[in-house]
Amino acid sequence: MSARIVVGYTATEAGADAVAVGSRLAAALRAPLDLVLVLPGEDRSVITPPDAGYDRYLVGQAESWLADASTTIPDAVAHATHVRFGDSFAEGLIVAAHELGASHIVVGAANGGLRGRHRLGTVANELLHSSDVPVVLAPEGSRRHEATAVTRVTAAIGTRPGASALLDESIALATGMGAELRLLSLVSVDLPATVDTGVIRIAGAAHADDVLGKALDALPDGIDADVVVARGDSIEDAVAHLAWEPGELAVVGSSRLAQPRRLFLGSTAAKMLHELPVPMVVVPRTHGKEGERA
Repeated sequence: MSARIVVGYTATEAGADAVAVGSRLAAALRAPLDLVLVLPGEDRSVITPPDAGYDRYLVGQAESWLADASTTIPDAVAHATHVRFGDSFAEGLIVAAHELGASHIVVGAANGGLRGRHRLGTVANELLHSSDVPVVLAPEGSRRHEATAVTRVTAAIGTRPGASALLDESIALATGMGAELRLLSLVSVDLPATVDTGVIRIAGAAHADDVLGKALDALPDGIDADVVVARGDSIEDAVAHLAWEPGELAVVGSSRLAQPRRLFLGSTAAKMLHELPVPMVVVPRTHGKEGERA
């Protein structure tokens, strides 16, 4: 896949987490990395008036922060830094991603999240309701982990057909990174309590077999795929009891409420985030192949 990674950087621990995950992705995909720091746009509030001297000070401070962040990027990863202005941080990131031809936007969890878990802040929430570029969410504490190769890509397949964009992205990532591919079915979780457990097991096994059969037809040579049917009392419980490798990525699709070529985090993905200890890649509904629903 043709990849270019944009990291939405802030001089915070969450920003450092995003740089760590972005560097890992860029190294695995042999892709360039762009650190982007977005400053308030020209129509910012009267508290920060549009003064040329003040703007120079802001830009200089931003460039200093970016230079410090760049020292944590492995030498083998080609990278550049950019200071942009935008009406919002998320909007500035999306514009920069378009201009740079980015394949992914990486942001960190909000401060205050549990170590190794996700807690969505304002920027991530806005991106997950507006971006037409896949968004990668870095769990809290990613900055503390040593650089790890991406060893496996797990695609969370929903209960309905039409997950082509999600599969395409997962296959492309696994192929580009030389990683294994795992297909995760959550069909047996969060069903009504009145459903017989035997019916749940049959439905889960049938759905897993269906997913595996369709996925195998699309897989390139050399990529192995496992299918896992998650079980638990809830999505959170099922995700918490799954085995996750240190060098793993979880890939989820947008909610069907999303507009074409836009993101909208669905309820299942949001529940997964509470317990997911690895980066999550959220894919727009029609990303990849024009006109296909994911």
